[in-house]
Amino acid sequence: MKTRIITLLASAALLAAGCGGQQAAQQPSHPGPITAGEHTRVNTTYGTVEGYLDDDVYTFKGIQYAKAERFMPPQAPDKFEGVRMCKLYGPKAPQRLDLVWRDNTQRDYNFGNQFVIEPMDEKACLVLNVWTKGINDGKKRPVFVWIHGGGFATGSGHDLDCYEGRALADKGDIVTITINHRLNILGYIDLTALGGKYAQSVNLGHQDIVKALEWIRDNIEKFGGDPNQVTIGGQSGGGGKVSTALAMPSAKGLFKRAVVQSGSTLRVGDSEFSRKLGLAVLDELGVKPAQAEAKLGTFTYEELVEAGNRASRKVATAGVRAGFGPVMDGNIVAEHPFDPEATAISKDIPMLIGTDFNEFTFDISEEKTEAEVKTALTERMGEEKAVKFMEEFKKAFPEEPAKAMLYMDIRFRSGAVQQAAAKSRQNGAKAYLYQFTWKPENNVLGASHGMELPFMFNNVAVQREMTGSSESAYKLQEVISNYWLAFIKTGDPNVAGQPVWEPYNEETGPCMMLDNTCVMKYNHDKALLELAQ
Repeated sequence: MKTRIITLLASAALLAAGCGGQQAAQQPSHPGPITAGEHTRVNTTYGTVEGYLDDDVYTFKGIQYAKAERFMPPQAPDKFEGVRMCKLYGPKAPQRLDLVWRDNTQRDYNFGNQFVIEPMDEKACLVLNVWTKGINDGKKRPVFVWIHGGGFATGSGHDLDCYEGRALADKGDIVTITINHRLNILGYIDLTALGGKYAQSVNLGHQDIVKALEWIRDNIEKFGGDPNQVTIGGQSGGGGKVSTALAMPSAKGLFKRAVVQSGSTLRVGDSEFSRKLGLAVLDELGVKPAQAEAKLGTFTYEELVEAGNRASRKVATAGVRAGFGPVMDGNIVAEHPFDPEATAISKDIPMLIGTDFNEFTFDISEEKTEAEVKTALTERMGEEKAVKFMEEFKKAFPEEPAKAMLYMDIRFRSGAVQQAAAKSRQNGAKAYLYQFTWKPENNVLGASHGMELPFMFNNVAVQREMTGSSESAYKLQEVISNYWLAFIKTGDPNVAGQPVWEPYNEETGPCMMLDNTCVMKYNHDKALLELAQ
């Protein structure tokens, strides 16, 4: 992969044993037996579900939280009699399979991530998975709801092994939940221009997310969780979904804290454009508006995707890339999440926000001399800016080699800083900013997009293709999962015995650097971000 500055998307106490090193690295343990039966059953609002007990963690997979007709808002699922087995992951939403091992153009990325190839089902994809240390026990545990990445087009709550929520639930005695929802054209076409039956057919994927949160509100106490202590989190597109949820009136009160990892979204799409795109899709399908209700259900998913691609190419304009994602429709998504300012809905929601040092550079192995770096930067920003950029980079990251100037991310980091700044200007709940700079020893991925996921899920052991299994990886897992669990439980990531994490403010720009040695830095890359604009 060619080196480049990425232009995609949007004082601490140091302990001698490493980052927070209050204890030695923990190697993978060997859980006890798996059992199932009446002792693993929960009576939900819609019927009884049976999971299984994995050592001391109750596990439920593929629980249906809603149902939906094509291009229509989700509805409550049907009630059922008897006992429904919820021991297998449910299907994911229909999607392309670009981000799997079969795409050999990104071998290192796909091998490291180990994407799971899952069945897809338009009718049965509105499911969630639950891990908890107690059911029907009256205990109110904090709840962590994970919203997967993949932009708004791909992914699932199980398409990475590290999303498995057992380890985090076990370590923190919390309830961990992952969800699936509708994606791409099925989840984000805007048909509101048709009116009538389709008056609410916009941001359907996000309406699904709200429906999942409503199911959690109504049922989580029986799974040992507290409906008033829900944290939502997501990475990449999942971070964008979390950001957008902070602009949804229907989501207000359904969660108390928010985590945005490499997906800070300040603005969403424009409804005038999305409505135009929706009508263009109908035109490509040969369907007149009056025929929509009768005909839209007759097309295959593949036919819809092809029509969507053709329509996107036709309506795209200079500076606007057509596609299917959330839009500010003034109703479901009432305003842009953090532009011009953070929404009133988000004022009382503490946030944990951050990015990875390399993001969408997935091969940092190519060596570059400082002269070669200067030449490449000069081509991109002119000699005067390039010289200044190199000077500021050495101040901000003195431990990094010269080639890192070409591998580092700017755009994701800039969006995260802007989001944290907007949050801090509310003078409400606090925001905590991080930059993940740890790099694995055994591959070329660097601190690339998603590298922090196995650490915060306490799942380095199951995603070793990405992280390796070095002692430093297990030490860092202990620290990062501690920070995330503290935030999930209290809205403050600080943990006794680990470096103090200061809340963000615009004046000093505090940022926790997550690496073998964790340390707070202050406006460390402000000049770099300004030069890259």
